[in-house]
Amino acid sequence: ASVRPGPPAPWAHLPEQARRPSLDDVCRAMAEAPAPRLADRELKGERGSPVSAVLVALYEVDDEAVVVLTRRAQTLRSHRGEISFPGGRQDPGEDLWTTALREAEEEVALDPATATRIGELDHIRTVTSHSFIVPYVATLPESPKLEAAPHEVELVLRVPLGELLSDGVYRQERWGIPPQDRPIHFFDVVGDTIWGATGSMLVNLLAVVTDTYDRPD
Repeated sequence: ASVRPGPPAPWAHLPEQARRPSLDDVCRAMAEAPAPRLADRELKGERGSPVSAVLVALYEVDDEAVVVLTRRAQTLRSHRGEISFPGGRQDPGEDLWTTALREAEEEVALDPATATRIGELDHIRTVTSHSFIVPYVATLPESPKLEAAPHEVELVLRVPLGELLSDGVYRQERWGIPPQDRPIHFFDVVGDTIWGATGSMLVNLLAVVTDTYDRPD
């Protein structure tokens, strides 16, 4: 398959101070963000695909917003060892916000009562499973006490948004042959590389927070 380097991060031109968002900065940006973009099959009215929800949970340490991520257990059938947001498949009769909260409680023991919903990122469709993912952004009042469910989660990660926005952390690759190529997003953090659907959702979040979100792109 053809792989080419992509463009720099949308926020690469910003001064360092603008790349250290606080929780207030995140809340303000999400309040002003455009309505989430629906996945392509949703737009066509195709409802047969499975639907999942993830929780993008943020809290503040020393005036910097920190996001909760997980490293998936090596024993899982799919995406083992990959970095993801807490989340999973919607249960029958369940609304998707409840799905995100339930999965976060099951995977990392996050207390649902502490999460305040502040917005929603663009819906995406995964290439491998063709499922929809709806990402909900939520704030937590303080650094949460979390515990990994060993059958699902190998490690809980707490990553400052400022680290993800730092020079040299983000890179994009274009996979495929133009004009059918697509962007794949990577974040190289200490000990892990975040990519795939989680990388796409993080780019969406960080571009909204830094006011560099370009909907046509």
